[in-house]
Amino acid sequence: MNLTIQYRLKTNRNYIRFLRENSHWYKFLNRSDSYFKDFDNEMKIVYQLRPTDKISKAIDTFDMIQTVLSSMK
Repeated sequence: MNLTIQYRLKTNRNYIRFLRENSHWYKFLNRSDSYFKDFDNEMKIVYQLRPTDKISKAIDTFDMIQTVLSSMK
């Protein structure tokens, strides 16, 4: 595995956690650095870290607050 990939993995807790839960990624990351982008995308999908996931969480939170406030009237 390339040193830059190792550094990236060690500096991000989500990468380490995802790699431990999905150990098959070790094989791909050892083969080529080009798999890191796929690894990153899959990690973001699983942990819901994409911008669209964050927006949907914010909308859900706003809807919940709005529902609570409307029920208090």
